[in-house]
Amino acid sequence: MKKDGTAGSKGPYGRDNIEALREAVAAVVARTPITDIHTHLFAPPFGGLLLYGVDELITYHYCIAEALRASDVPYDTFWNMDKRGQADLIWKELFIDRSPVSESCRGVLTALDKLGLDVASRDLAAYRAYFADADLAAHIDNVFACAGLTSVVMTNDPFDETERPVWERGFEGDERFRAALRIDPLLLDWKNTAPRLQGWGYDADAMLSPNARAEVRRFLSDWIKKTKSLYMAVSLPPTFAYPSDTEYSTLLDECVVPVAQEHNVPFAMMIGVKRNVNPGIRLAGDGVGQGDVGAVERLCAAYPDAKFMVTMLSRENQHELCVAGRKFRNLFLFGCWWFLNDPSLIEEITRMRLELLGLSVLPQHSDARVLEQVVYKWSHSRTIIAKVLADKYADLAGTGWTIDEAEIERDVARLFGGNFWNFIA
Repeated sequence: MKKDGTAGSKGPYGRDNIEALREAVAAVVARTPITDIHTHLFAPPFGGLLLYGVDELITYHYCIAEALRASDVPYDTFWNMDKRGQADLIWKELFIDRSPVSESCRGVLTALDKLGLDVASRDLAAYRAYFADADLAAHIDNVFACAGLTSVVMTNDPFDETERPVWERGFEGDERFRAALRIDPLLLDWKNTAPRLQGWGYDADAMLSPNARAEVRRFLSDWIKKTKSLYMAVSLPPTFAYPSDTEYSTLLDECVVPVAQEHNVPFAMMIGVKRNVNPGIRLAGDGVGQGDVGAVERLCAAYPDAKFMVTMLSRENQHELCVAGRKFRNLFLFGCWWFLNDPSLIEEITRMRLELLGLSVLPQHSDARVLEQVVYKWSHSRTIIAKVLADKYADLAGTGWTIDEAEIERDVARLFGGNFWNFIA
């Protein structure tokens, strides 16, 4: 074992031992620890914001949308059920009356299986008992170990009245749970956000006067320091345009980008969500639309010294976004977000990114809202990433190039978090 913890050089692998190369890649990918750079998880001091357990897994909005499509239960009837009743309905519709072949359902089963539960029993009561008896701190440790995570980045919203008081009381943090400052209301709902800022002691008028812009900068700086945020982030609709005659464009130019540069934190944009396509199914009712990669390019060109992290929700945007990544070194591509978190699409997008951008990307993040989701999302993604990476190394071997295990370890460590830490450094 070397001082840096790697296993040392094995190989070299070349055209004469491709199968051994594939086995080595699979082994390295399986054991390399991960920084999950975008989740909706929370540390225990945030109380009920930390979602965990089988009922939370089953009633996640992925499964809700699928179950309400399959069921004839009226929406209002479903929402009037308590969480246990909703989980019972979804379990029956998706796991008992039908084979659970969707990625959302398979994910529930993978998580339970990796945690040591017998999925063949189909015993929901036994699964509930397991989580009810679990010590939360020990359970978090176990989940991190099962997923192979060293840390996760939370989504921290200073406008959330449940979350905000935890920070105000002086949450000291947990090295496994890092912060990212989410600013959707600020950028997308300035009319209603301005009076809230006023109530918190920031002189921010609705007209976005020069003084208001200065106060927004002060607000963002205060919260970056309070939370020790690694980046600022926003989820944007497919209609997002830059530059534009909008309040959000002004706020980007006058507030967000200057503060990001001042604190040397990236600004992350997740582009392409259409909110409330079907309001009847609530959080499960959001959809997807094709965004404008040109808006990203113009931001990167306007601020070459600023750092931008981008993931887009539409499959149709992925090739153009990769090409944009080739043009701007201040643009960091990450993850297969939300509706793209399906094996066929993860493989396609990861393969495309490696072919166009090499090893300079971060292929995946979990976007997990329920703790145990990191177990299945990373289990499934590791398998896909190993397959794609092994194919790329095999292509290299076909040219006569050789690679040893230390080089594979180096590359995978970059893909599983190293590239992110280097980008934000």
